[in-house]
Amino acid sequence: MKLYSGSRKTARATAAISAGSGRVRVNKVPVELITPEAAREVILTPLLLAGDIRDKVNIDVKVKGGGFMSRAEAAAIAISRALVDWSKSSELEKSIIEFDKHLLVGDPRRTEPKKFGGPGSRRRKQKSYR
Repeated sequence: MKLYSGSRKTARATAAISAGSGRVRVNKVPVELITPEAAREVILTPLLLAGDIRDKVNIDVKVKGGGFMSRAEAAAIAISRALVDWSKSSELEKSIIEFDKHLLVGDPRRTEPKKFGGPGSRRRKQKSYR
C-alpha cells in the first residue's frame, strides 16, 4: 500500500492504493454515497478516465480541511496521482492532463489576505471630496 497526497486551497487529501476489486472510499464512505452530487462527480472524474484500471485497485482517501468542493478536488488529485503511479501508464497520464492539468499538478491559487482600509483584500472605502 502506497500513499499519495493532493491539496486544494486549505483541503488536504491522502489516498492509499492497493490491489483489490475496485472499492473507492472517501473518509470511510463509499464514493457512490457522497453528497452533494457535484462533489461526487469531481471525485469520480479520474476513475472514469482510468477505465478498467479502476476495477483492479482499492482506494481509501482521507480528506480534512476546506469546504466540500475543495475537499472533492483534493481527493480527485490524490486519486489521479495514485492511479497514474500504480498503473505506470503514460497513456493514462496523458489523458488526465488532456482532460484537466490540475488533476495531477494541483492549483497554486490561494485566497489573498485582507488589508486595512476596506472590507476585503482589494476593495477600499470610497472617498468623497464635496
